[in-house]
Amino acid sequence: MSQDSQHGRWTVSSSDDDDEHLPPSGTKTSGSHRPAESNHSPASLVAVTAPVEVKPEPIKPPVTSLIIGSEARQSAALNQSNPVKYETSPSFAGKRKKEVSDSAGWALSDSDEDDGDVKKKSVSNLPKQTPHSPNTKKPKVEKERPPSPHGRLYYIDEPEDFFESSIPCLNDTYRFYLNKVTGLDKKYNSGALHIRDILSPLFGTLKESVQFNYCFDIAWMVQQYPSEFRDRPVLIVHGDKREAKARLVQQAQPFPHVRFCQAKLDIAFGTHHTKMMLLWYEEGFRVIILTSNLIRADWYQKTQGMWMSPLFPRLPKGSSATAGESSTFFKRDLLEYLASYRAPELEEWIQRIKEHDLSEARVYLVGSTPGRYVGSDMERWGHLRLRKLLYDHTNPISGEEGWPVIGQFSSIGSMGLDKTKWLAGEFQRTLTTLGKSSIRPDPPVHLLYPSVEDVRMSLEGYPAGGSLPYSIQTAQKQLWLHSFFHRWKANSTGRSHAMPHIKTYMRASPDFTQLAWFLVTSANLSKAAWGALEKNNTQIMIRSYELGVLYVPSAFNMKTFPVDKNPFPVSSSSSGFPVPFDLPPTCYSSKDQPWIWNIPYSQAPDTHGNIWVPS
Repeated sequence: MSQDSQHGRWTVSSSDDDDEHLPPSGTKTSGSHRPAESNHSPASLVAVTAPVEVKPEPIKPPVTSLIIGSEARQSAALNQSNPVKYETSPSFAGKRKKEVSDSAGWALSDSDEDDGDVKKKSVSNLPKQTPHSPNTKKPKVEKERPPSPHGRLYYIDEPEDFFESSIPCLNDTYRFYLNKVTGLDKKYNSGALHIRDILSPLFGTLKESVQFNYCFDIAWMVQQYPSEFRDRPVLIVHGDKREAKARLVQQAQPFPHVRFCQAKLDIAFGTHHTKMMLLWYEEGFRVIILTSNLIRADWYQKTQGMWMSPLFPRLPKGSSATAGESSTFFKRDLLEYLASYRAPELEEWIQRIKEHDLSEARVYLVGSTPGRYVGSDMERWGHLRLRKLLYDHTNPISGEEGWPVIGQFSSIGSMGLDKTKWLAGEFQRTLTTLGKSSIRPDPPVHLLYPSVEDVRMSLEGYPAGGSLPYSIQTAQKQLWLHSFFHRWKANSTGRSHAMPHIKTYMRASPDFTQLAWFLVTSANLSKAAWGALEKNNTQIMIRSYELGVLYVPSAFNMKTFPVDKNPFPVSSSSSGFPVPFDLPPTCYSSKDQPWIWNIPYSQAPDTHGNIWVPS
């Protein structure tokens, strides 16, 4: 079968085995082969291209960005040779920084395929360099490999007033914030946060921090800390192994205050995809749960989100072990999540958290940790954890069969031959849970994922698609899924052209003015992230670490959340929930195709005058 669009033609196979290459249950494999999202591209940007054949075997995309990730990234890079090339110079005006590094290759960040279409996350070989001599001419810049698909001169310096110099006006009701996006009208960044804002003295006098994440550019990360905190101890929690781990450690050599904690990944294709900051201050303690990797591209022109906790004060000495708990049991659940790492490096942080008062937290923690769980443990993690929370802490709604479920994500795993295999059979049942109702309605399901046109017309252009790693090998096996797809439109937040790396799930009223609940998380639409039932539904298997927070109205003394239709500029007293995209969602038209990152788009140039051709 084949499909045509204005952006090209792709061939579809009839394979329906969505776990064809996975080892049997319990089999150990070496390495972490499957990333959970991607931040950079499987393609070259070129002026002229020959026809590209899309082969049925998995394509191992090239890699792009000054970041280091999992050890499986290296093997993908060995299959690539083409550097990024530009048809024209980038079209943005302004002063641009040269970001050149001799110490790091390109790297993919997260992709979410949990079946045989293994997309490896790798660091490419740098061009071979010969020793310099007085008679050796320096190679021309155009022959050098640029540090990312955006090109050597892509990034624009942010204006002087981009970062906060005083405590910003923030909506303290929900403490859900979007990231700042370079190039937007100033009002759409008012009440949004950049990583430099988060780490600034405005929010506390930092003593130590922990950064849980998937992709790191250590030098860039260190520069985001203000100068007065830049030598304070930082612990990096990552999932890299062997060669990738060695490269990560090498990145940190100039920074003796940076230490590492390796998350255990015992199930094939799992990743450490959680994104969280623990910040210990002179004044107390704070938690940030977010969707951004620790690389510049993720904080530049993408839509990202975060929950920032209040400042949690220290408990009085002699407080009981249960002191400082919130009505949502956030303290207990955070400690349980940290304990799941079984990491000595986190023990002192577990003790610190016990010594603080987290009672002001009003969200529920929803985490995934790798493993196979049975009995009551099945409800501790993954989508069954979300189901349990929705069962216990939401209430049935009259006419709930008309309340659509909305899922929005940046990567898609293998869903199976049809929707009954996992999406409806498991995941939709979780998302449609509302209290203890015995009714199991079948409401509309709206899935938001950018179309080719969304990516082409974005601020980044086609390279934005490197963070949307939906592969042809997966797409061709689940054409049924595309009927659920809706465009990325975010005029209300000014972010229609800032491609989403945020992941959100929610239940909306039929008129889209109310929410029954809202979740922001690192978890994409995949079984690896959310878990899949096994052994006649008596066991759930989860491959990856993920983390998010769930908002339910009862924790805010509300029956539903009103949707804020105009969340910018931010009002500190608004009771409306700032959904990051436009409601109602816009269905794909007959001409729209979901963005697929490893096929060519050569008929129409992007906003920078480039086309997209997989290597």
